[in-house]
Amino acid sequence: MDPLTWVLTLRLFVLTAIRILLIPLALVFEWRARRRTRVGDLGLLPRAGEPAPLVSIVVPAYNEEKVISGCLGSILGCGYPNLEVIVVDDGSRDRTLPYLARLVRHQPRVTLVSQANAGKGAALNNGIGRARGEIIMLVDADGQFGPTTIPEMLRAFDDDRVGAVCGSDRPLNLDRLQTRFLAVISHVGTGLVRRALHVLGCMPVVSGNVGAFRASALRAVAVPGMGPLRTDTLGEDLELTWRMHRAGFRVAFAPHAVVHAESPSTLHGLWKQRVRWARGLLQSLAMHHDMIGRPRYRTFGFWLAYTVVAMVWLPVLQVAGALALPFAWWFGGWRPPAGLLEVVIGAGLGLGLVFVLVAIALDRTPADLNHAWTLPAWPAYSLLMSATLLKALWLEAKGSPHTWNKLDRTGVVSVAIPTARSARPALARQRVLP
Repeated sequence: MDPLTWVLTLRLFVLTAIRILLIPLALVFEWRARRRTRVGDLGLLPRAGEPAPLVSIVVPAYNEEKVISGCLGSILGCGYPNLEVIVVDDGSRDRTLPYLARLVRHQPRVTLVSQANAGKGAALNNGIGRARGEIIMLVDADGQFGPTTIPEMLRAFDDDRVGAVCGSDRPLNLDRLQTRFLAVISHVGTGLVRRALHVLGCMPVVSGNVGAFRASALRAVAVPGMGPLRTDTLGEDLELTWRMHRAGFRVAFAPHAVVHAESPSTLHGLWKQRVRWARGLLQSLAMHHDMIGRPRYRTFGFWLAYTVVAMVWLPVLQVAGALALPFAWWFGGWRPPAGLLEVVIGAGLGLGLVFVLVAIALDRTPADLNHAWTLPAWPAYSLLMSATLLKALWLEAKGSPHTWNKLDRTGVVSVAIPTARSARPALARQRVLP
């Protein structure tokens, strides 16, 4: 077998085997969740007659005039009885700060902090330093809460070892092909995969748009001179999660703690976001290289070793293979073995469809199947994501500066988010709040 065929076959075999394993692990997650419900395990949710724990929600904001109103309105209207909101304006140049100044005059639960532009990590540290809650949630300024977002987060703190919980972030702006495609595949990446990784004890990231932490855990892992969030990386949420694992805390997943937020609506915006994510991954790997493959860090150490292979080496090989194919075909007379391309394409699309169906069933969102017609874009999307890794490697190699580089907001809302009133019967059935 020639080298190019060997690379294609190896990548197909390894990724297929791992992805197939995700499904039974995700089902184990669901079985455990149902068992917890049967025995009445509510985590930090208050039982009847008990006070609800104070939840502090920190929202960093930089040029968010199009979305900040929807974000704060959804938080204040979510129905949770004991919360405070700390909004940190990071030197916005639009009308974000004047709007927030008017808002806080009428909303005693909202505290406004204004600082010179210093980046997202610094804004979050500023807000965390002022938070009084036992649980601190970090949310981007485009996120919108539903009535179960906070209760489901609290439910996931099911023992004292859980230091952080990641919720489920879903697209809010379903107005074009790209965002509809991202809405479909997000169920695989954030729903199916995170359920499986929770079971394995190696949840890799508490998303910056929907994460909750014990205040005591944040204090325990704080970086001297910085705070809980590092200010010298583009992947501050990823790096913080890895520090949680290093310190021995459990990181949990709450699939029904949903926050809807904007997905990149242009190809350029998607490229910028994923390059930033890839740079954050590379920076976190450099900072925590001593954890890679180390049994001392349990399954998370082995997951980091897999990450190096699957998210660094294989993307490079995928792009190199894609670039080499035309040259090998034209100049070298290379032809794929009979049936190989059919197997690769068939297995990829077939398994992809299975993962989507299972993930959407687990997330209980059958309406998103209306966007399944966008799935043929998946192979091109996969190649694009691999290319972002190469770009990130280049930027890291030449020492490009770490800037916030946030998405340009559109303010488009295509999802009907339930209100606290409409969800009250469901909350009662779940015994969430008295």
